[in-house]
Amino acid sequence: MSIPRMNYQQYRKARKLTHECCNYCDGNCLLLDDGEECVCVQSISYSLLCRWFRAAVLPLDAALCAEISKSRDEVKRCVECGAVFTPKSNRAKYCPDCAARVRRKKEAERQRQKYWQLSGK
Repeated sequence: MSIPRMNYQQYRKARKLTHECCNYCDGNCLLLDDGEECVCVQSISYSLLCRWFRAAVLPLDAALCAEISKSRDEVKRCVECGAVFTPKSNRAKYCPDCAARVRRKKEAERQRQKYWQLSGK
């Protein structure tokens, strides 16, 4: 498995996430601490080197996780807002936030059409 690399914007987002890691303390990694302090590798690298970060911390930001760790075929862009998301099926067009909004809008239009058809006869 190749190690995913991030661009600058992704790195900045991931850098903010490193502070959410339970093993991060004052810029150091508690897992790598063997008596002397060791700098958190994820906070200084453009690569996803830390397995704990990849497994537990990165999923906190679903969009960033989708951008970095998934292959191009596994990620889609929302038709409505353009956000990157991981689809739950091959037919997904919208991110979860927009999907609910679009569904409500289409249902309202369907009900409106139904009302006019019933009242017109």
